[in-house]
Amino acid sequence: MFDSLSEKLESAFKVISGSNKITELNVAESIKEIRRALVGADVNYKIAKEFTDRIKDKALGTENVLRNVNPGQLMVKIVMDELTELMGGQSVGINVKGSPGIVLVAGLQGSGKTTFCGKLAKHLKEKRQMSPLLVACDVYRPAAIDQLGVLGESIKVPVYKETENKNPVEIAQNALKHAKAHGHHVVIVDTAGRLAVDETMMAEVEALKKALNPTETLFVVDSMTGQDAVNTAQAFNERINFDGVVLTKLDGDTRGGAALSIKYTVGKPIKFVSLGEKLDALDVFYPDRMAQRILGMGDIVSLVEKAQMEFDEEEAKRVEKKIKQNKFDFNDFLTQMQQIKKMGDLKSLLGMIPGMGKALKEIDIDDKALVRVESIIHSMTPEERKNPDLLNLSRKKRIAKGCGQTIDQINLFVKNFNDMRKFMHQMSNNPMGGMMGGMPGGGMPRMPKGGLGKIRR
Repeated sequence: MFDSLSEKLESAFKVISGSNKITELNVAESIKEIRRALVGADVNYKIAKEFTDRIKDKALGTENVLRNVNPGQLMVKIVMDELTELMGGQSVGINVKGSPGIVLVAGLQGSGKTTFCGKLAKHLKEKRQMSPLLVACDVYRPAAIDQLGVLGESIKVPVYKETENKNPVEIAQNALKHAKAHGHHVVIVDTAGRLAVDETMMAEVEALKKALNPTETLFVVDSMTGQDAVNTAQAFNERINFDGVVLTKLDGDTRGGAALSIKYTVGKPIKFVSLGEKLDALDVFYPDRMAQRILGMGDIVSLVEKAQMEFDEEEAKRVEKKIKQNKFDFNDFLTQMQQIKKMGDLKSLLGMIPGMGKALKEIDIDDKALVRVESIIHSMTPEERKNPDLLNLSRKKRIAKGCGQTIDQINLFVKNFNDMRKFMHQMSNNPMGGMMGGMPGGGMPRMPKGGLGKIRR
């Protein structure tokens, strides 16, 4: 995400970082590179020029004020502030107040609209303790109705559909009556999309909005389409005056133009970003955090928030106690891994750590490695999981056969697990062990080197 933009901005900062002070010349050179980076990220030239003009004015305005400040650091700070402002300044929440609240979701076909509806339902159910109802109003694609049904079933959220009725307005109104009768807090309406903006689709979405009077209208856009996404958002906004934007596929090969331009162009905030197919891969959009990630500063606040949501404090204390007693076992390891998986894919999580984004660019982290480790542990007997020291050669052979891996893979995993357990025990009983206290339970188990699958460079 934004890898190319981040690299080009870093190069732009190097132009000025070697200077002793800010001058019109080095600011101009740096500004030119920043503008190129933005245009290369598919940001409209007019927006890029206005953006860099503001940076130039701010940088030169400090020329005679902050003589002792490193020019490179100052430029990074100015760019971060301007990026944050360009993307909206601050996070804007979703309005689901009502009896029930109504969220109308619109967008082109293939933008990830239906998947987002499922993600939003899961988000509201688990993080806001609400009872959502999904409504299938894409009457033209049976696959969309089936997809919504599968999503709803997987997160245990009911889906309202009328397979014989082809009138989306009637379906939505009937769904609203159903929601009121069954005590649902929020109704999420999935509308029909097209491959391109057309009058039929626009008229239908307009009719739905007029009939439902939703508390929130969201426009879902594929961020990989770049400037086209901004143009489409503008067309939708002129017709339905939506409340906010959802950017999908930010984990793909996106140049970032949509995220950087859409707020400026349509005047509506980005409210959510989606970074994968998993239903928990939905994040509230924070402009300042995104600016930090673009500039390679990571997003440690979001990482900590994810950890706090997934880690149980009592469980953490129990694990910490077992680590200190050197009784950390495979059951504990499995529990910790499952909690990590709930937070998202490993590469995205590691990318939130300051300085890690660039280091991870050429590294392929295999998330299936966690599945392989789970299969090894699940092939053990309950007694073996509780007591790792029981694993002799004959037991390892049985485990290898049970999980479909080689005896060498089992030996490597067990060796790395024992090394990790020894390290954690030493750290927890060492005066310097406090460095492990940053994560719940004295720190999540450090991944056994090489034992969880290949990390390929």
